[in-house]
Amino acid sequence: MSVVVTGATGHLGRLIVESLLRRDVPAAQIVALGRDVGRLTDLADRGVRVRAADYHDPDSLRDAFTDAEKLMFVSGSEVGQRVPQHRNVVAAARQAGVGLVAYTSITRADTSDMVLAGEHRTTEEDLRDSGLPLVLLRNSWYLENYTGQLATYLAHGIAGSAGDGRVSAATRADYAEAAAEVLTTEGHAGRVYELGGAAFTLTELAAEVSRQSGREVRYTDLPEPAYTELLVSAGVPEAYAAVLADADRGLARGELYAPVEDLEKLLGRRPTSLAEAIRAAL
Repeated sequence: MSVVVTGATGHLGRLIVESLLRRDVPAAQIVALGRDVGRLTDLADRGVRVRAADYHDPDSLRDAFTDAEKLMFVSGSEVGQRVPQHRNVVAAARQAGVGLVAYTSITRADTSDMVLAGEHRTTEEDLRDSGLPLVLLRNSWYLENYTGQLATYLAHGIAGSAGDGRVSAATRADYAEAAAEVLTTEGHAGRVYELGGAAFTLTELAAEVSRQSGREVRYTDLPEPAYTELLVSAGVPEAYAAVLADADRGLARGELYAPVEDLEKLLGRRPTSLAEAIRAAL
């Protein structure tokens, strides 16, 4: 078995490679891709095959997918550029005759009206149209989206436009482990996994941060335009601030909620909880 992992210089892609190695997949059977292979030298030192690949460069993708039996297609991070980038990946995978493509999509991509979901929905359609054997890993939010902001929460509280919506966030490590399970076991082709941890509201997030830190933290719910303005005032580029505020609107509508069962089944255990993630981050 040879497994190609795209985006291995990113957080999730790297964790997927590490999960494969922990499952005793021989390093020589893993191909880690990234634009800057200098950031993958430690993997190369451990026997992982390292190749340069750029979603903007179809030739690099065709070369990188040579002899790939399974492709872990980690979605790109450039909002607004994903559709053309992903189409390059799909075309290269089809030309290479990849045996299975696992794609990291987003929760409820087929029905969600979030801006982020639209790009993923288009890629899902392109993958289906390609005829490639496919498994969709529709990941909800990362818990790190929240635990990475603990210092800000403690200083200023939590703000958003999520109302009482529940988000099924899980750690990157849990999503990576689930992906590795799909890549190393059979019977997943044609499946759609809606993946997420135990759901919580942002009010519950504030309460848990307060409980563990011993400092009062409150959640302030704002209209979407006001939240966008707040993000811009904090230094977030305006276009990206609008996408984040739109994601909170989707959260309020339940578009980032996924029952925990799919992730539990792939992990063979319960996912890391919000409380555990906050405790570790603190």
